[in-house]
Amino acid sequence: MKLIFIRHFSTAGNEKRQYIGRTDEAITKQARKTYLREPFHYPDVRQVVASPMKRCVQTAKLLYPKKKIWTQELLRECDFGEFEGRTYEELKEDSRYIQWMESGGTLPFPDGESQEEFCERCVAGFRKCIEYLQKEKGTAGEKACQAEATAAFVVHGGTIMAILSALDKKHRGFYEWQAANGQGFQAVLQEEKFEAGKRCLYEIEPLKQMYGA
Repeated sequence: MKLIFIRHFSTAGNEKRQYIGRTDEAITKQARKTYLREPFHYPDVRQVVASPMKRCVQTAKLLYPKKKIWTQELLRECDFGEFEGRTYEELKEDSRYIQWMESGGTLPFPDGESQEEFCERCVAGFRKCIEYLQKEKGTAGEKACQAEATAAFVVHGGTIMAILSALDKKHRGFYEWQAANGQGFQAVLQEEKFEAGKRCLYEIEPLKQMYGA
């Protein structure tokens, strides 16, 4: 099963380099123009899965206007707690932020999620999505079967990092999977490994290198 992971187009908070997690921001008007221009190519897919937050649903509709979008609540971005909406410059002298940085980002955000909790949530959501896709397999028409990938996951940067770090066959870390807005990765999911509850994502490559100029 071939999968595509795409980070949503940018929001005002992204452009200000704020921590934007639970805030339900829309993508900017400029983003609508910027990320849809050629030569970047978003591959055709049979199914589209998205986080339910505006920025992901809006991006999914722009990229795949003729596809039905299935949303999964567990794929929401991390809850940054009291750091939500703030920037590095605003936080760099906060002792709680310093401790979080020194932990490699593993400590829980104040009144928010820890990296471990976030990853577990995202992987649980991803597994629900794969189970749904497996049930849908074989019901698509001939045209859909010619698609370049089974599904596109239009989600958050953190969600991509959580899923890939947890399920990458090569055990690469959380911060190895950072993606800019509108970019992401493709991967092959081995269904036997998935069914066994093992690391199941192989041949992970950046989308831009595969499809961009």
